[in-house]
Amino acid sequence: MGTGASLNALDRAASFARLENGVFDLAVIGGGITGAGIARDAALRGLSVALLEAQDYASGTSSRSSKMIHGGLRYLAQGDVALVRESASERQVLRRIAPHLARITPFVIPTTSLATQAKLRAALWSFEKLGGVPAAEQHEVWSLDELARREPRLRRDRLNGAVAYPEFLTDDARLTLANVRSAAAAGAVVLNHARVEALVEEGGRATGLIARSTLAGEDWGARVRARVIVNAAGPWVDGVRALAAGEGGPRLALSKGIHLVLPRALLPVASTLILRAPDKRNVFAVPRGDFTYLGTTDQFYAGTDYWPEIGRTDIDYLLNAARAAMDMDPIRDRDIVSLWAGIRPLIGEAGKKATEVSRKDEMWVGPSGVIAIAGGKLSAYRAMAARIVDAVEGRLDRRPSPCRTADLPLPGGERTLDGDDRLDRLYGTEAGLIRAGGDDAAAEARHAVLREGAATLEDYWVRRSARAWFDKAAGRDALAPAADAMGLLLGWDQRRRAAEIHHCLQLDRNSRRALSPGAEGNEP
Repeated sequence: MGTGASLNALDRAASFARLENGVFDLAVIGGGITGAGIARDAALRGLSVALLEAQDYASGTSSRSSKMIHGGLRYLAQGDVALVRESASERQVLRRIAPHLARITPFVIPTTSLATQAKLRAALWSFEKLGGVPAAEQHEVWSLDELARREPRLRRDRLNGAVAYPEFLTDDARLTLANVRSAAAAGAVVLNHARVEALVEEGGRATGLIARSTLAGEDWGARVRARVIVNAAGPWVDGVRALAAGEGGPRLALSKGIHLVLPRALLPVASTLILRAPDKRNVFAVPRGDFTYLGTTDQFYAGTDYWPEIGRTDIDYLLNAARAAMDMDPIRDRDIVSLWAGIRPLIGEAGKKATEVSRKDEMWVGPSGVIAIAGGKLSAYRAMAARIVDAVEGRLDRRPSPCRTADLPLPGGERTLDGDDRLDRLYGTEAGLIRAGGDDAAAEARHAVLREGAATLEDYWVRRSARAWFDKAAGRDALAPAADAMGLLLGWDQRRRAAEIHHCLQLDRNSRRALSPGAEGNEP
């Protein structure tokens, strides 16, 4: 069995037919990291699985995170030892099954006193013991001189040094896609741009769902029969719950976080720096190739917008935090390469601020038998999925079977690569396919259509290539050649090609609404 099937966007009609004609053990609603992880786990255990995503895989929260595989250090302060152990050990699992998507980097926490340093080291010792961290990757203490040498732009007037420990950075959208492809390789029927419009109920139990294409020019749909349905729709979990009879009120408390991308030359950091914002929250400055990104904010958000608004207050909050901590030239609006905002699907807790709400996942079963899952962290997606599939097997009266996702490599993760350039980090062992195809945006776009299920230019630009965030001028120069390549495969006429480009440019403009006029984004 291969690690990842080719998701060919030309096969959408056949996929709708397979959905219509099958009877599945499990139907998963939502193609973010949670739904993708559940589909992969279930398919690898031998269940027949359907996965449906209304937009594109990872198009919501799972492409808008801080792109970190956290070990869960912050949860020690909350006393949640189990969550710390799970998060810390899951880092090593991801490193094994997708080394290209688990890039190790020092996380540096500046300290202001010996007492603060000692407290932090005690927490890290516990964290390392719980997570089985190898001795070679345990934390270090940096003197003020060492900190100055390694991170010369960090202001040190109130510091006495720093503590550094290894964490992992990822590409969240491609991690999600890798799980979807692995699920498909194990037999799952997966389909993006297929919205679940209704649940089918018989005798008060959900026995299926009705899905329909959301793509322009497609009028396809399917009635999907399933023995168990899991609602893993992220911020839209409550919306899916509302499709079933007898469900109660909202269960989620949504919060919004934004990130800014700057040329690394303007904010040169060698490691991920954990900066203390004026309101005492932590803000990350993260290096990625020629860029540094800043994040994140954390405030309750009332909407479930696909592209949440980015306000001036959000932008200034991050820039002010960077200015306070770093010796840097003023950042002008035109220096900002790109911006993104995402919504976190947290479990509601009355009386708590967004920053105080637990990130722990929660599962519940509705009156019609639909299993809903929300909350959780990107870092622990695989363990969370395993718990859900255990529950699904119980509902199917199936003998419990072992989870297999901890050892089988994800697509592109079959071996560790010596190289560390952009293509290696995104595609892993499949990077050679892009190089052989032309090593340009057109080659990436063709690969996205024929192997990764990309059906719109946005799918490629934002989530398959990350050019919308991490490319000069926000990847706008890649749009035309990518649209040409995709159009030849998908049969787009000139009007459709122009519409696809216009849509992406409008997304970029909308993200910059709070910036001063003419702030088009700098080139590194």
